[in-house]
Amino acid sequence: MLREIISNEGFTILIVFGLCVLAFAKYTFSNRFNDYLWVVGNSKYLKIYAREQKFIDQFDSLLFINLIISLSIFSFIGYNVFVEPHEFELATFIKVFVGIGAIILIKKLLERLIGSLFDIDELIDSYIFQKTNYKNYIGLILLPINTILIFGLKPTMTIIYTVLGLIVLVNLIGFITSFKTHQKTILNNLFYFILYLCALEIAPYIVLYKLFLNN
Repeated sequence: MLREIISNEGFTILIVFGLCVLAFAKYTFSNRFNDYLWVVGNSKYLKIYAREQKFIDQFDSLLFINLIISLSIFSFIGYNVFVEPHEFELATFIKVFVGIGAIILIKKLLERLIGSLFDIDELIDSYIFQKTNYKNYIGLILLPINTILIFGLKPTMTIIYTVLGLIVLVNLIGFITSFKTHQKTILNNLFYFILYLCALEIAPYIVLYKLFLNN
């Protein structure tokens, strides 16, 4: 039974659009997409396509679009559960969509800037490539989860926390994979890498946590 607190028409269009984006990615990059599906348990994809990485990659861009759509929808669902029921509004969704996308892109640019400043471009570029792929994978996971939460199961705090835990787990796997791949290089530049982690991986989440508590 569909819930009244969510306007399903808007979310239906967004989910279908996300599916179309993924279908286009699979059609255009069939072999790469099939390899990518196993990226969380297999480093084959990272080893093969790391050599072909570009500053703007069409395949990654398509997955990034799906990621932002999926994160934005999940944010709406989480808001309905933790704060108050809120009907879907296109203007509000666009703000959330642009906000999440801008934060991720700005953070990525800052990471590249830090890599240039400390002359660790190769390390940072490889790290960003691996991290980006794991983040985009979250979009693949969230798409069916969002569909189930909108049209099937009623979202609860337990379910939302479980999904958040899954997101953290995927990010953690990505971080461990990156560390193992570049362990020697990281240890040789440990000070700069720790500085990078504190500035762009830990500090932003602390700030967001503080803002959440204050609100």
